[in-house]
Amino acid sequence: MEGGEKELEAGAGEIRRKRDRGDNGDRVKRTELAKIPRTEKSSVRPSMDLPVDRQFVSHLVQFNPSPLQGRHYDLDTTEPVSFSLKSLEELLSWKPSDADAFNIATTPLASRQPPLQSSRPKTLVCHDMMGGYQEDRFIQGAEAETAYSFYHWQYIDIFNYFSHNLVTVPPVCWTNAAHRHGVSVLGTFITEWSDGANICESFLAEKSSFHAVADKLVQIAQYYGFDGWLINIENKLSESAVKNMPSFLRYLTDRMHRSVPESLIIWYDSVLETGELKWQNELNEKNSVFFDSCDGIFTNYNWMEDHLERMVSQAPKRLAEVYVGVDVFARGAVIGGKFDTNKALQLIRKHSFSAAIFAPGWVYECNEKKDFRQHQGKFWSLLFEYLPTHSVCVLPFVTSFCQGFGKHMYSKGKVEEVKNWFNLSAQELQPLFVDMRSEAVENGWVWTRGCPEDAWNGGSSLLVEGVIPASLSNVSVRLFSVRVPAPPKIFISFIYKLEGVSDVKVALELKTHHAPFCSFVDIADIPASSLRPETLPEQDSMVQQFTQRCGTWTLQGWQSRCFLLDLKGCLLEDIFVNISQVQPEEQEVHFLLRIGEMKVLDAESLFTTQPQVQNPSMSDVVWRRGMGVTDTLQLYLSATLRWSYPANHASHFRVHWRKLRCPEPRALSEQERAVFIGRAYASVYRVVDLAVPDAVDGDPCWMEFLVQPVSKEGFTGPESEWGRLTLRYAEHFLSEAGTSV
Repeated sequence: MEGGEKELEAGAGEIRRKRDRGDNGDRVKRTELAKIPRTEKSSVRPSMDLPVDRQFVSHLVQFNPSPLQGRHYDLDTTEPVSFSLKSLEELLSWKPSDADAFNIATTPLASRQPPLQSSRPKTLVCHDMMGGYQEDRFIQGAEAETAYSFYHWQYIDIFNYFSHNLVTVPPVCWTNAAHRHGVSVLGTFITEWSDGANICESFLAEKSSFHAVADKLVQIAQYYGFDGWLINIENKLSESAVKNMPSFLRYLTDRMHRSVPESLIIWYDSVLETGELKWQNELNEKNSVFFDSCDGIFTNYNWMEDHLERMVSQAPKRLAEVYVGVDVFARGAVIGGKFDTNKALQLIRKHSFSAAIFAPGWVYECNEKKDFRQHQGKFWSLLFEYLPTHSVCVLPFVTSFCQGFGKHMYSKGKVEEVKNWFNLSAQELQPLFVDMRSEAVENGWVWTRGCPEDAWNGGSSLLVEGVIPASLSNVSVRLFSVRVPAPPKIFISFIYKLEGVSDVKVALELKTHHAPFCSFVDIADIPASSLRPETLPEQDSMVQQFTQRCGTWTLQGWQSRCFLLDLKGCLLEDIFVNISQVQPEEQEVHFLLRIGEMKVLDAESLFTTQPQVQNPSMSDVVWRRGMGVTDTLQLYLSATLRWSYPANHASHFRVHWRKLRCPEPRALSEQERAVFIGRAYASVYRVVDLAVPDAVDGDPCWMEFLVQPVSKEGFTGPESEWGRLTLRYAEHFLSEAGTSV
C-alpha cells in the first residue's frame, strides 16, 4: 500500500516545543531536559486532620531520572502518547500496563441504522496520512495551528487507521470520535519487503505460532476498544507460509467475532494463493481463498470498469464485502482521485460494491493547510451522491458541533483557553453537511460548515448560510438523520445566533414516523395537523432545572430556546432547522445562522442523580526546576491522576487545581476558584509541567486537584460533588521527633 509515508520530523518537533508551557500558557524555558526528575512518596502522615471528603497524598520533592516508559509517554514532556508495535517480538510480548489506561477508548460503538451487517454497499476510509501518529498521537491533545481531522462520519461505515509499522494501534482519539458516530475502527497488521517476509515465515511456520499472533491481535483490539484489523501482506510468501495464511485468517476472524461484537477482518489485495506478490486490482480465483477466509477484501487501486464487471460474477452474494480501493492521490493508472474521486465512486456504486477510500488526507497534505476546511468540504460534497447516510440511534443526543480542533477552547459561549488545539476525543456529533451553492439560483441555496471563529462549547460552531429565494417564504435544512424511539417526554435545548440579519426567524423541525413535520418555536401559528409541543418560558420549572444542571452561563448574543414534547409512541426520524422570512416579500433574503448547541434528552434525565468521583489517586510524580516566565527558577510538577467513575456516565472530566494556604490545607479565601487545567476523556489524566509554589523556609506546601465530571447530557454538579485530592509536598519533612525525614 503506497503513499502517506512522508514524515514531518520538523513539524513534530515544533509541536513538542509548543507544548512546553507553564500553567498560564506562556512559554517555559526548559533546563536539563534529559534529566527529568522523579518524586518519592513520603510515608509521613500530616499532623492535622483533613476533611473526610478529601484524599491525601504526601510527596518529597526529589530530582531523580524519570521512571516512565518511552512507548507510552513523550520523553520530553512526559505526556501520554499512542503507539504502534514494530516487531514480532513486541507483539508477542505485549501485555497491558497501568500506562495503557490512557489509550483505551472510552466511547462505546454507538447504535446506528442501517447496521454494519446490512447488505447495503459500505464505505471504508483508510487514513494513511503522513506516516500516521502525527498530532493525533498526543492522547490529551496537541497545540497545533493546523492538523488533519475527519468529520463526515455519517457518510461512512468503517475507519481504518493505517501506518507502515507492523501493528498499528489506532490512536484513542480516532476510536472515540468514530464510535461516537457508530463507525467501526480497524487497526492494521502489515508486513513489507524482506523484513516482512521473514516475519511471515516465522509466524506462519505452524499452527501454534500463527494462533499466538492472532490471539495477541484479538487481545489488543479488545483491550484498547477498537473493532478489528486490516491484514496487509505485501511481500512474497513461501509455499508453506501461504498454505497457512487462510487458516490464520479464519482463526483470527473467528476469535475476533467471539471477543468483539460486530468486528471485522479485511484482507488487502496483494498476495496470490501461490505466495506470489502480485496485485490483482480485483477479486478473482487467484486471491479468493483469502476473501473466503475473512470478512472482506480491499482491492488495489489500478482497476478499470471491466475489473468490476468480472467481480460481479465472482462473488454475487458478497458484493458489499468487496471494498474497491480508490487512491485519492491518483497514483498510477487509476480512475478518478483528488477532486475527481467521485468518478471512481460512481462506477463502484453502479456495480453495487463497497468502496475503500485510501488517503483522503490528500486534501490536507497537498493543499494549503490554512484552507483545510474548505478543501475538506469540497472533496466530500462531491461524493455525497454516492455515500448513503446513516442514522444515529441514541439518546441523549447532544452536540455543540465541535470538530475536535480550533483556534480557542470555548465553554458556555466564553473563551476558556486562547490557543490553537487539536484533540479528536473532544469531537462531538457532526451533522449531515449540505453544499447546494452550485444548484439552481431560482431555488436559493444553502451551505453548512464548521466555523472556529465563535462557538458555544469546544472549538467550533455550525454555520448555516443561504438565500431564501423570492419564490419561497422559508427553507428547511436537514441537520441530522436519527432513528430513536421517543420516550414519553422529550426535552430539547437549542442555542443559536443570527449573524447580521434581523429579517428572518429560526425554528426547529422534527420528522416522526407517523406524522408530518412538527414545527416548534416560540410562535403560535403551528399547523393544526402538526404535533403541538409546549414552548417553555425561562421561568418554567423544567427550564430552571435544566439550566441549574448545566451550570451558570451568560448568553452574550446567543439565543436559547427550550421545548418539551410529548411524542410517546413516535419514532423520531430527522432534525431540521427552518429559516423563514419575518415579513415575506418578493425578493430573495440572505441569512447566516450560527448554531452553538443542540440537545435532545429524555426529560427524565433532568432529575437523575449524577454519580460522584471516587478514589482519586496520584502516581508517576515528576518534579523539575526550570526558568519561568519571569526568568526566575520555577518548580514544575508532572503527575498522573486516576479516579473511579461508572463507565459511560460521563462525556468527559474537567481537571482543576488550586493552591491551599500553607501550612494549613484550606483555600486561600472563600472566593479562591479552582484553575482549569484540561479535559480528560477517561478516568485518568496526566498533569504536565504545572508551575507550583516552592515551599517557604522548608515548610511543606499544600495544593488540591479537583475532578469535575460532565455527564452525557452536559450536566455538571456542584464542587462539593467533585473528586478532591490534596497534595502536601516539600524537599524534606520533619518527623514527630523534629528530625528531617
